[in-house]
Amino acid sequence: MEKFVIEGGRPLSGTVRPAGNKNGALPILAACVLTAEDVVVRNVPRIRDVTSMLNLLEGLGVSVTWLDDHAVRLNAGALDGGAALRREDAERIRASFLLAGPLLARFGRCVMPPPGGDVIGRRRLDPHLDAFRALGATLDIGRDIDMSAPAGGLQAGDVFMDEPSVMGTENALLAAALTPGRTVIGNAACEPHVQDLARMLTQMGARVDGVGSNVLTVHGQAELGGCDHTVGPDHIEIGSFMALAGVTGGEVRIVETAPDDLRMIRLVFGRLGLHSELDGDTVVIPGEQALETSKDVGEHKMKVQDGPWPAFPADLTSIAVALATQARGSVLIHEWMFENRLVFTDKLVAMGADITLCDPHRAIISGPSRLRGERLSSPDIRAGMALLIAALCAEGRSTIGNIDQIDRGYEAIDTRLRALGADLERIPDDVVVAVG
Repeated sequence: MEKFVIEGGRPLSGTVRPAGNKNGALPILAACVLTAEDVVVRNVPRIRDVTSMLNLLEGLGVSVTWLDDHAVRLNAGALDGGAALRREDAERIRASFLLAGPLLARFGRCVMPPPGGDVIGRRRLDPHLDAFRALGATLDIGRDIDMSAPAGGLQAGDVFMDEPSVMGTENALLAAALTPGRTVIGNAACEPHVQDLARMLTQMGARVDGVGSNVLTVHGQAELGGCDHTVGPDHIEIGSFMALAGVTGGEVRIVETAPDDLRMIRLVFGRLGLHSELDGDTVVIPGEQALETSKDVGEHKMKVQDGPWPAFPADLTSIAVALATQARGSVLIHEWMFENRLVFTDKLVAMGADITLCDPHRAIISGPSRLRGERLSSPDIRAGMALLIAALCAEGRSTIGNIDQIDRGYEAIDTRLRALGADLERIPDDVVVAVG
């Protein structure tokens, strides 16, 4: 186990390139199961969740070969459908359940252990299972979920999500791509990583209409081929770097972004006082900004509320809380999707933040607050990054434990932040360090 030691109060400045989208890479890697041909995936983030997914694939019998630091070749030609997922690997990440759609479509049966993932609240599997039922599958639900396709395989049909679940939509897409005929997925999620998966499946031979909307029409095929696909940039990581620049006061350029994916992020952060500019596909955060929240018309308190795309992403709610602690004014942050996402705010309060947790879904943040170094622990990926942001702008030294949670979603974050001027060190967890 390791921890970060951070000396706060230094402006971060320089140029950074975002890694490939974590939430895009995982379903894209799972898609290799749909074909016996080679699948090459590029711009793969080297993070713990990706390692866990590749371990799952190798355990099934997929050949995994790294071509360079961020490109991997996968071949599932040796799979026969008889292999089972290793329970200990499946329980490490929630994305393990993304293998259900490909296995069910290709082999007609799969047995899925319960998935793991961040403990940020209830995360339903029902949208996934409803989609499989709509394609003709029968389910036996116990400790594990045993799914079987009818004789002759899954059947194209009409799928309607009871909520726009991102992973549920991805699983439906993966299953429908290898199911001959026309499948319509209604109330679908349309996040950038869902769009990226749809583009990859089109390369493999399926056709997906309505990409970017909440109605996807999949023209599935009896067989799919290999492809060479590049994962898009991670808009959540870009938002994290934007907030880091804002709270530390430095000028940061984030290159090779997808600006259309950032429109709501830039809008909401702008209302928190963080100005950003576009230079082609580069996002520029000017230095020494005086952050100040905007009020709604009528002098009403500003509100940040997450929601399904294109609303403000739930994965940036924790980051927005950290940013708001340094903005003059008061803001209500409403995280309606996950009831445990805001629980970490007590750690920011211990650092000196002025935060009132109204209920599990709502917090009022008043700023700016002078934060001080503190001994912290990361409860999940995004809260861990929010604590790192707070520590980098705090006075004095902080330590953050349980950083394997941060490593699950942010590639070599300590190395990349040091390149921007951060005083940040990764040390063994048992080394005693004074804080404050």
